[in-house]
Amino acid sequence: MGTRNVLASIKKDIESHVGDKVTLKANGGRRKTFVNKGTIEKAYPSIFVIRLEDDTQRKVTYSYSDVLTKTVQLDFVL
Repeated sequence: MGTRNVLASIKKDIESHVGDKVTLKANGGRRKTFVNKGTIEKAYPSIFVIRLEDDTQRKVTYSYSDVLTKTVQLDFVL
């Protein structure tokens, strides 16, 4: 399976979970990992947006390739 097909699969999976809650694990560089809870707010052609549930209610954006390279890991909350 080529990288393009894998990215399309990741994108389709995330698009199907828009509005769902997730646990986000993101590599912050220098051996730092951030863990937050949030909601997938929107999915665009090359990025997706997550609204964090912390005090700031800020939004973060990631690309689908971040998921592919495991820079970002999403665990869907059931």
